[in-house]
Amino acid sequence: MKTTISALVIVLSFAAQAADKYTEQMTTNIGLVYKAQTVEELAQAVNAFERIGNAEKIRWEPFYYAAFGNIMIANREADGVKKDGYLDQAKNFIEKASAINPGESEILALEGFMHTIRLTVDPATRGQQYSMLSMQAFGKALSLNPNNPRAMSLMAQMQYGTAQFFNSSTAEA
Repeated sequence: MKTTISALVIVLSFAAQAADKYTEQMTTNIGLVYKAQTVEELAQAVNAFERIGNAEKIRWEPFYYAAFGNIMIANREADGVKKDGYLDQAKNFIEKASAINPGESEILALEGFMHTIRLTVDPATRGQQYSMLSMQAFGKALSLNPNNPRAMSLMAQMQYGTAQFFNSSTAEA
């Protein structure tokens, strides 16, 4: 009986340490994404999130942040082909996060943001397609969680930008 209890305590101790390590790594790398001054720093965080996600198979958050990091890199990139490449990587991570947690409002908001940034590669030819995809993703995110501030904010920004593009009223946004 004492051996069983001792073994259980050891197993629980290791589980707690693993959870703490996960939290520590995620916190560190989320901080890196928001503080990054260079594409290299963002890429470093994205790589760390990918490693964490591959190790933590039931957690969607590392893939979410890997996608977010790639979107941030794409947002800084002027070359359309390179921008699309980063957004393709973001899409891959979004798909991985969605496979783990289908219907997560935050993932859908991020997907909409990805479509918005893809639109910026060539607004004249991509505007109709990607603005529709963005608004659909934001709408779905809000249908799942009407109080999702990220989805609300991104949708309002999209509405505002679209209204400005067409010289329309921005009051609704």
